[in-house]
This record gives sequence, structure tokens and C-alpha cells, in this order.
Amino acid sequence: MIKFCLFTLMAIMVTGCQSNRLPEATTRISLTSDVNDYRYLIGPGDNLTIFVWRNPEISGNFLVRPDGKVTTALVEDLDVSGKTPTALAREIEEELSKYINSPRVTVSVTGFQGPLSEQVRVIGEATNPRAINYTEHMTLLDLMIAVGGLTEFADGDNAKLIRVIDGEKRSFDIEIDELIREGDISQNVDMLPGDIVIIPEAWY
Repeated sequence: MIKFCLFTLMAIMVTGCQSNRLPEATTRISLTSDVNDYRYLIGPGDNLTIFVWRNPEISGNFLVRPDGKVTTALVEDLDVSGKTPTALAREIEEELSKYINSPRVTVSVTGFQGPLSEQVRVIGEATNPRAINYTEHMTLLDLMIAVGGLTEFADGDNAKLIRVIDGEKRSFDIEIDELIREGDISQNVDMLPGDIVIIPEAWY
């Protein structure tokens, strides 16, 4: 009887602990999986210029809201985040075709922000850890320059790069000390949108 009560109590405690655990953050796959085929995606905070040929009254500049949407003269709450400018232009043409005969639309972007899931993040023992907008052909060296290098407490050769591949998060060993303190350029690697670099503290 005592064993049964202890087992029941342990089961309740385990269940209680599990109920307090939040689910893992959603994994979002980038359209860019090849460093030679980078495609910029629109995100909250971007400024869009939507030009509808021969229809200046419905053309204009639009700020993408935090929910990833914009409202135009004829289309309300158009979801634009996570789309390329070209794909968005085709979608707007399809929507406008309900009101205009054969609309032709061009979308251009200024004030680049992009979705958070497309940014490259550096956390841990970097001089200025932060999220950085991805730029075509960005490398680990470029990223470390952007964050000001390593702190004196960093264990750069035990750093990790987290990358989403085929929908799964994978971890790779990277040797940042060898790259920026020893000048071993062979340790320089290409970055991709959504990469996370984790730099641990050294144990002395």
C-alpha cells in the first residue's frame, strides 16, 4: 500500500512538472537553403511600394504591420510577411483582377527588416550579441565582425551553429577562436537565414 501511494505521488509530481513546461518554439523553414540562391522575404517593419500600372489612385507606400499584413485601397488585411516581392505582386494582381481588368503590379521594398525567422542571431560571449539581418553571401567572419568579435571570457572553439535543415534543427561545431584569433580562414563558413550561433563561456 505504501509503495502504491509513493508511486501515485511520483506520477502526480511528474505530471505536474510536465504541465508547467512550454512547448518548443515553432521551427520555420527559410526559402533560402542554398547560399547561391538567396531570396529576400518581406517582414514586419518593411516599407513596401506597391505600383499598379495605370492606377495611381490605388498605388502607394505601405508599412508592414507587426502582424505581417498591410491594407491597400482595394484589399484589406493582405498577408505579406514571408513572401518574396515578386510572389506578392502576383498575389495582388490576382486579388485586383476582381475589380480591374488585367492589372499589372510591381512591389519594391525599402527599410529592410524581414521576418525574425530570417535573421541571424548571435548569443553568448560575443562583444555585442544580437540579431542581424541576413545579407547575401554572409559568412561567419562577416557575422563576428558585425557583433564585435568575442569577449575575453569566450570559449569560441566550442561554439555551436544551429541550422534548420529539411525542417529539423541541427547543431554544428564551429571554431571561432581559430578563425578570428588564430587567423585560420579554413574555419570560415557560409551563413544562412535563420542561423543561430551560440558562444559559451570558457571555464578557467
